[in-house]
Amino acid sequence: MILCLASVASVAAQDRKVQHRPYTDLRPFHFGIQVGAHMQDIEFQNVGLVTMTDDEGNTLESLITCDQDRMDPGFNVGVIGEFRLTENFQFRIAPAIYFGSRHLVFKNLVQEEEKELLQRQDIKSALITSAFDIIFAAPRCNNHRAYMMAGVTPALNLTGRATDYLRLKRFQTFAEIGIGFDEYLPYFKCRPELKFMFGLGNALDMSHPDKLKDKTMIQYAKSVKQGHTKMITLTFYFE
Repeated sequence: MILCLASVASVAAQDRKVQHRPYTDLRPFHFGIQVGAHMQDIEFQNVGLVTMTDDEGNTLESLITCDQDRMDPGFNVGVIGEFRLTENFQFRIAPAIYFGSRHLVFKNLVQEEEKELLQRQDIKSALITSAFDIIFAAPRCNNHRAYMMAGVTPALNLTGRATDYLRLKRFQTFAEIGIGFDEYLPYFKCRPELKFMFGLGNALDMSHPDKLKDKTMIQYAKSVKQGHTKMITLTFYFE
């Protein structure tokens, strides 16, 4: 809200200019396309000390932690459809597909040997999403207009291997909030937008560890009890 007010105050002091596409916001509905880049993150809640029994009946204890050690950039593309509700409010539907990855590191402190063992996993993701957003826009001044947005995004995960230590659920829902501004150009409107997406609920498939055929992987798969996904997205809309 502060950003919107500051933007309005700054542009209010400017001289009036010729408006590009003066009727574009008066249409009840319009289409567009979107392209962008994003970073995927996941926050884990580790179990702690894990006790396992091997095939010979021996009891083994290990302390395993899992974390995402870096964030790699991904990209997203899609289309949009936007409804005009009032002069300042719009409702947007934005189907898109997100391509990205997460790099996980498992640290296993084997107490008997007093050394640290590392295991790694790359989670490749291809998410089909459809955002449902409410947009609140400040009054237009010249060829600029700031706005805030919030909404929800259901997502379908198309990736996941049976041999992974951790596997994400097939379906997930994100809550999202962001800011942006409309830039009115002679032939189209460009809309840069920065938004933050937060996964709702546990993103991990908790039935996956019981399906692993390699028993040495189970202690790693069961070392995490919750995972909450997050994304930072910079998207450009062309309308």
